[in-house]
Amino acid sequence: MDSSTLKRKKIRAMLIIGILLLLIYVKNLIERQAFKDISNTFTEVYNDRLVVEGYIFQISEKLFQIQKLVDHCNLDYDYSKVVDEIAGHEKSILAIVVDFEATNLTEQENGYLSDFKKIIVNDLSIKNYNLLYSDSSGVNQSQVKIYDQKITQARRDLENLSKIQMEEGEKLISKAKVQINRSQIWAQFEVALLIVLIVVLFFLLFRKSEEHSGMIS
Repeated sequence: MDSSTLKRKKIRAMLIIGILLLLIYVKNLIERQAFKDISNTFTEVYNDRLVVEGYIFQISEKLFQIQKLVDHCNLDYDYSKVVDEIAGHEKSILAIVVDFEATNLTEQENGYLSDFKKIIVNDLSIKNYNLLYSDSSGVNQSQVKIYDQKITQARRDLENLSKIQMEEGEKLISKAKVQINRSQIWAQFEVALLIVLIVVLFFLLFRKSEEHSGMIS
């Protein structure tokens, strides 16, 4: 084999090695981005779904306390400050809603949350205890019924918001699974590239040792 042919083969082998190393480098960049995407997805599951489900639970508890006060469920309870207590629960709910609004909301979530907020601000804000109770006629059943209907509507909004958390959470988990599977494929691709690289290096070194032996003999 003449020197020019040998030189061309060496250049070709080095070119193949360079391309393989470049592919491995690109693969590592892609995989790094994939891990970043997976991390972001699970962060989104926690911040925008699990934490929000906690908000919904807290709001439901406050709403339940409001309904108990509106309905006068506890006959032994001192209702002299009931309006202030209801206002306090509503203030706590609205503070949680502010945190809720700061999360990544879908269009549906935004609609249900806006409707819920309107009910709390406009329909459940009780300015006068006489709207609920008077010494002469006792509990104002008709007005309490209206409040109960509004609370039921608010609960329905919360139930719909909770369903969305489940649906969106499942979507995010499915997305994470796709990203993990893709990452596994890239890992297998890297193994294949490394095997090819080893073969090329072995072939190159083996040919060198053969040529060196031939020159000695």
